[in-house]
Amino acid sequence: MDLSTTSVTLLCLVGAIVVIVIIFLMNAIRVVPEYQRLVVFRLGRCLGDRGPGLILLIPIIDRAVRVDLREQVREIPQQTSITKDNAPIAIDFLWYYKVLSPTDSVLQVGNFELAAQGMATTTLRSVIGGILLDDVLSERETINSILRTRLDEVTGRWGVKVTNVEIREIIPPRDVQDAMNRQMSAERIRRAVVTESTGTREAAINVADGERQSAVLRAEGEKQSAILRAEGEKAAQLLRAEGYAAALERIFSVANTIDQKTLTLQYFETLKSMAANPSTKYIFPMEFTSLLSGFMHGQGEKKEG
Repeated sequence: MDLSTTSVTLLCLVGAIVVIVIIFLMNAIRVVPEYQRLVVFRLGRCLGDRGPGLILLIPIIDRAVRVDLREQVREIPQQTSITKDNAPIAIDFLWYYKVLSPTDSVLQVGNFELAAQGMATTTLRSVIGGILLDDVLSERETINSILRTRLDEVTGRWGVKVTNVEIREIIPPRDVQDAMNRQMSAERIRRAVVTESTGTREAAINVADGERQSAVLRAEGEKQSAILRAEGEKAAQLLRAEGYAAALERIFSVANTIDQKTLTLQYFETLKSMAANPSTKYIFPMEFTSLLSGFMHGQGEKKEG
């Protein structure tokens, strides 16, 4: 009985030792990712940042604070600010930061995110208070740059770098929104009128240009047509002249084969047809007597023969 009790006691003692060793190792061994660092304090004294990789700590004696080195984004809730011309305006924005010095981010400020958020709020109101309402609505990039610069000046001593500030929404007063809506409506109407007038002008120009081109084409066509007609008439006249010339040559060649008597008889027949009309005037050519004498001479030779 005493042996079994002793064995159980030993087993419990060994188990307790094992549990203590496991808890000790769990508290002593830390695995730090690449994007994190451990700021180690030993008995309250800062030993600096450790990591990445496997880090060994002394339980109870050492205390570690994890710091994320990745770029972070935080939202500044909507804040009501007063512009330079006393117009209330609601603005919310995002700010991006990155821890450059893990040790300073732990030692120099208790909660740098909360401190930076309060600083961003006061800085926003200070910046907006020096800008007119119209400039606030139209110069977001300028305001973003001013906010980033001022926040970075403050957070720099905490080992934190403000990388960017982006205004997400600007809500002007209701009367300003109404005025802006009316202005946008007027601008849209103006653009529509300008677009319509530009379209009408371009259409008129296109029509006039089309008519001009059409007139030019018609004139060019009429010119070509006139040239073709003239060339056709020229060719026809040449052909007629050639026909006349060929006919005359044919007549002349045939006339050369006709004797004087046949020509004289034909001449008489022509005069006879001219005499058929009562109003015809008789014309005796000068060679009539020679023709007649020739004809009579021919008749006399015929009788002698």
